Amino acid sequence: MIDLRYRPRRLRKNKTIRSMVRETHLHREELIYPMFVVPGSKQRNEIPSMKNQEQRRADMLVEEAKAAYDDGVPAVILFGIPESKDRLGSEAWKNDGVVQRGIELIKKAVPDLWVITDVCMCEYTDHGHCGEIDPDTHEVLNDPSLELLAREAVSHANAGADMVAPSDMMDGRVGAIREALDEAGHENLPIMSYAAKYSSAFYGPFRDAAESAPQIGDRKGYQMDPANALEALKEVALDLEEGADIIMIKPAQTYMDIIWRVRQAVDCPVAAYHVSGEYAQIIAAAERGWLELDRSMMEALIGIRRAGADMILTYYAREAARNLS
Repeated sequence: MIDLRYRPRRLRKNKTIRSMVRETHLHREELIYPMFVVPGSKQRNEIPSMKNQEQRRADMLVEEAKAAYDDGVPAVILFGIPESKDRLGSEAWKNDGVVQRGIELIKKAVPDLWVITDVCMCEYTDHGHCGEIDPDTHEVLNDPSLELLAREAVSHANAGADMVAPSDMMDGRVGAIREALDEAGHENLPIMSYAAKYSSAFYGPFRDAAESAPQIGDRKGYQMDPANALEALKEVALDLEEGADIIMIKPAQTYMDIIWRVRQAVDCPVAAYHVSGEYAQIIAAAERGWLELDRSMMEALIGIRRAGADMILTYYAREAARNLS
């Protein structure tokens, strides 16, 4: 005889009771909105592979940042596309660079919006890799790249960034950036490290948006193998030891097991990046009538939250925040 004294359906009867017993909640305060900034003013460029996303020049960037804040999104992360690129990515640390200018304008217009900056060289180098490369072998040079990344991070801090987020996956970069920030008087500026960033096929639309596809080879030599899980725990431990304040898993939706493992292993905040390909595939399916857009996107985000992420970087941040209001 089946014991029917407990019937789970009793707690699914209507919206009120479902809300009362809900185990996982997604809040607007946990959302971070990625934005792409380009040189000049009064112009925006659509990104075909990422519907509803645009490259925005400085004044338009401010308008979008303010709109996001008004929707309830507490933070943005900026990615810069410079006017020119070179072997070292020297536009990355210019005082009047695209990201630096974007930081200044956003903080002036929306001072309470938290501005995070991506720290990497791939958008700025003419070869599209995340650090300096050997001109003969095309190998990415780890230690020389650390100095470049540190210079970029300090320039962002000087411009008024609230937090920097190194995404390059060079060994030792968190320690190098922490040391450089401290020496420059930014001891209280936190670092959100892309601690476990996988060499994923889901970055394609982002590379269109950031104009950062590698021109030579690929990034498998420094980004993580998608087959590895224990390695993520090692990467996270190293970044925390070097001074990271928040660690990030990227991608999110296809790596929720990694988010879960990391959440169990650490006592610091854990972020996850719902990346461009994960976003774009839901958008594409919804356009064809195969999925309900809002329901599918919100289910993806709550799944990432349920896996253990404390905050989520998502291109759907504005819509999600409005759904959660």
